[in-house]
Amino acid sequence: MVAPAGSANQHLMAFNFGATPGAGVANPTGAFGGFGTTATTAGSTFSFSAPTNTGTSGLFGATQNKGFGFGTSFGTGTGTGLGSGLGTGLGFGGFGTQQQQTTLGGGLFSQPAQTPAQSNQLINTASALSAPTLLGDERDAILAKWNQLQAFWGTGKGYFNNNIAPVEFTQENPFCRFKAVGYSLMPNNKDEDGLVVLVFNRKELDIRSQQQQLVESLHKILGGNQTLTVNVEGVKTMPDDQTEVIIYIVERSPNGTSRRVPATTLYAHFEQPNIKSSLQQLGVSFCMARTELSPAQVKQLLQNPPAGVDPIIWEQAKVDNPDPDKLIPVPLVGFKELLRRLKVQDQMTKQHQTRLDIISEDISELQKNQTTTMAKIAQYKRKLMALSHRTLQVLIKQEIQRKSGYAIQADEEQLRVQLDTIQCELNAPTQFKGRLNELMSQIRMQNHFGAVRAEERYYVDADLLREIKQHLKQQQEGLSHLISIIKDDLEDIKLIEQELNESIPRGVDFS
Repeated sequence: MVAPAGSANQHLMAFNFGATPGAGVANPTGAFGGFGTTATTAGSTFSFSAPTNTGTSGLFGATQNKGFGFGTSFGTGTGTGLGSGLGTGLGFGGFGTQQQQTTLGGGLFSQPAQTPAQSNQLINTASALSAPTLLGDERDAILAKWNQLQAFWGTGKGYFNNNIAPVEFTQENPFCRFKAVGYSLMPNNKDEDGLVVLVFNRKELDIRSQQQQLVESLHKILGGNQTLTVNVEGVKTMPDDQTEVIIYIVERSPNGTSRRVPATTLYAHFEQPNIKSSLQQLGVSFCMARTELSPAQVKQLLQNPPAGVDPIIWEQAKVDNPDPDKLIPVPLVGFKELLRRLKVQDQMTKQHQTRLDIISEDISELQKNQTTTMAKIAQYKRKLMALSHRTLQVLIKQEIQRKSGYAIQADEEQLRVQLDTIQCELNAPTQFKGRLNELMSQIRMQNHFGAVRAEERYYVDADLLREIKQHLKQQQEGLSHLISIIKDDLEDIKLIEQELNESIPRGVDFS
């Protein structure tokens, strides 16, 4: 979503809406709350061929944001994919940001050569933290500790000399301890998509209810050219009652073709002072082109740590990046930035939960529809079977009437013999008739129990079933062995009885 270096200049001469030079921009009027306020008259029509500021204001342009190079913090899309990627994050040169001049190829996090003023600043900071000479006694040591505490906190002034102004401690100073590194999702939109993010200080409900007035007001700011059409790509709520609106502009040529205005070209036009003032009157607090970062830009972002961030921490953050292809490390400075990311995460969590609730409701509705459909399919199957039987009966009667008076043919006789054979097999008591009767009785019992209570089904695990079979087999073998022992004992008993009967003399009375 950062405007790539030089992209705006590449489209400056190629994109001209053909408006008459010197014509003023109509004042935007409408019913969109703040949209009805009078806008500043532009010096020229909406033409990208002659912008007011010829300097590059992109990522690696002649202007660079102060501090860490971010506009209003890092935008909505922070965390691992929460928000809209970098969202309104990498706001290089956005509204309300102070900019300072650097060299053209300096890059986002590059460190320019130290000027004498910067050298004096470093010397003064070192003096304030280590050896202040304000009082000239032991109280200077206490003052040094106080200055160190302020530097750690990132606020206050460090007094160290009566003749030199105190040092201003900000959260960007390298001694501030309230710093961390997070990750944000890099955008994947092309410059040709023409997506530009506008952040309004209004609630989402107000934006949606007056979206048409917003489009008309933006069209008036663009000069009211009939060949241009303002389209809203999406509207998303943000913390602190802000709303993100993503727009793109379609230009229609006289030959009937149309194309989207490149994002960097549109962003460069919005950055003109008179256009920016008109957008601010509409309630726009931030503007940014949503374009992807080139590999060279990502490499330059990662090579140089942001101002005030320890290079060791920055290198560790690059190593710990969970997805280097999609996420980029960003500095978190102060509790305000941490709170903002927390609000963004809560906002996205609510949106995800809302979406999950909608999906859950859709799944429940689909399950109900599936149940109803299955019941209808079963009903239609029964009707189809009944109609098939009726059709078969009609065909049989029709065939009987058609064949009445004719002798039985050879194929019909063959079919009659086969039917008689099947009927005899079915009527045989030891073959199929008993089995069919048993199956019919079981079917009736299942239907009866199914009407009374739900059918219970039990499934046995294959391994458990194998163990049960093995156990039963062992039991059967044991019983067989026991039966064989009993038989042998019975035979032995019979032999004993036989031997006893033979050994006793006949006619002997032992009484």
